[in-house]
Amino acid sequence: MSKLPGWLGQLGAELTRMGERLEERRAEAAAEDDKAAHEGSAPGHGHGAAEADHVPPPPTYAPSVAARPDPVAAIPWGMRVAAEAGWRLLVLAGTLWVLMRVISAVQLVVLAFVAALLVTAMLQPTVARLRRHGLPRGLATAVTAILGFVIMGLVGWFVVWQVMDNIDTLSDKVRTGIEDLKNWLLDSPFHVTDKQINDIAKNLSDTVGTNTEAITSAGLQGVTVMVEILTGMLLAMFSTLFLLYDGKRIWHWVLKLVPAQARPGVAGAGPRAWRTLTAYVRGTVIVAMIDAIFIGLGLYFLNVPMAVPLAVFIFLFAFIPLVGAVVSGALAVVVALVTDGVFTALMVLVVVLAVQQIEGHILQPFILGRAVRVHPLAVVLSVAAGGMIAGIGGAVVAVPLVAVTNTVVGYLRTYGQEQSRRHSPPPHGSTSLDAAPTPAPNPAPGSPPRETGDGIVAEPVPEAPKAL
Repeated sequence: MSKLPGWLGQLGAELTRMGERLEERRAEAAAEDDKAAHEGSAPGHGHGAAEADHVPPPPTYAPSVAARPDPVAAIPWGMRVAAEAGWRLLVLAGTLWVLMRVISAVQLVVLAFVAALLVTAMLQPTVARLRRHGLPRGLATAVTAILGFVIMGLVGWFVVWQVMDNIDTLSDKVRTGIEDLKNWLLDSPFHVTDKQINDIAKNLSDTVGTNTEAITSAGLQGVTVMVEILTGMLLAMFSTLFLLYDGKRIWHWVLKLVPAQARPGVAGAGPRAWRTLTAYVRGTVIVAMIDAIFIGLGLYFLNVPMAVPLAVFIFLFAFIPLVGAVVSGALAVVVALVTDGVFTALMVLVVVLAVQQIEGHILQPFILGRAVRVHPLAVVLSVAAGGMIAGIGGAVVAVPLVAVTNTVVGYLRTYGQEQSRRHSPPPHGSTSLDAAPTPAPNPAPGSPPRETGDGIVAEPVPEAPKAL
């Protein structure tokens, strides 16, 4: 029991020394904090902020690391523009691809409606003329449509009748022409023998015999094509009737589908596009009739068989610019070559070339005018594209579509520029002085009135009353 007070005294001494050491360490830490604060640390920061401010700098021998730029700033400006234009072109190409797929799926309906538009553009002036003479709209539409369809039906019947009436004569002349061609080849300097000609004829007959099934299926496919053509003709007739009778109301309904902001521009472009289409169809019909009449007269005076059906084919193929004239002229030359010989074929070629030169340099510029003038390169490319997409029908509607598109785009561009000028802020400062019209000088007091260059009459300034 005597040792217990000694142990307690030692324990108290140890605790006292530990407390002193803790106090010393607190004092050292406080001194370091005061020193850091005096060296530039921000006031109000705690102990953690002081330690963060005292991160040791990198050594002087360490390489400097440049900051990474923004990725957008790292891409060249030209590449950014190309990328922006590229994805927009991809969206536009995808939209056009989907549109072409939809059009190809309903190709018969689209071609029938476009044909109805062309026929309506040709017949609508007659409806307007009859209405000006007092006929009701329904009666004027019925009279015009019936007369138009009857005339087209009579022309088709006349062509078929002429072909059937001259088919025997044509076949006899074709056989005679083939025999004359064979004799000319035998006597020509090309050293063609009778055995070679017989081998060619035998190969042709063998080819026809081996492909009988293909020819039969092509004939069945031709029957299907004829059914589609008749269906398209019925659709075109019904569409023409409704467009003639209710075209203005249909156009107003279409305008309601256009967004309100773009509606004024589209409303102004529509009548101009229709006038362009009407001028194109009317001018093409007149030019085709002139071509058919003069080339048909040349064929008639040269005693070429089926001159009238060939003239009708020339009229129909004239609706395909450039390509149609070449095909119809070549057909007339081939018929003349097979039936009447080389001299008649050369004369037919001269007639066809002369008429087509007159058409290209006189008739089309005078009749069609500048309203529907399309560059020849655009004509060739549009006819080729239309033929690849929709065959003969696409080649027929390609050029009027390009002409109408050219008119619409030109009007919308002009309309947009006018709207931008109208809604632009008025000029101010020195610009307003430059843009302000120069006032006309006042005439002398008491002088007679005079007319300015703008047609505005400038009144003289009245004399001031004299002082009494």
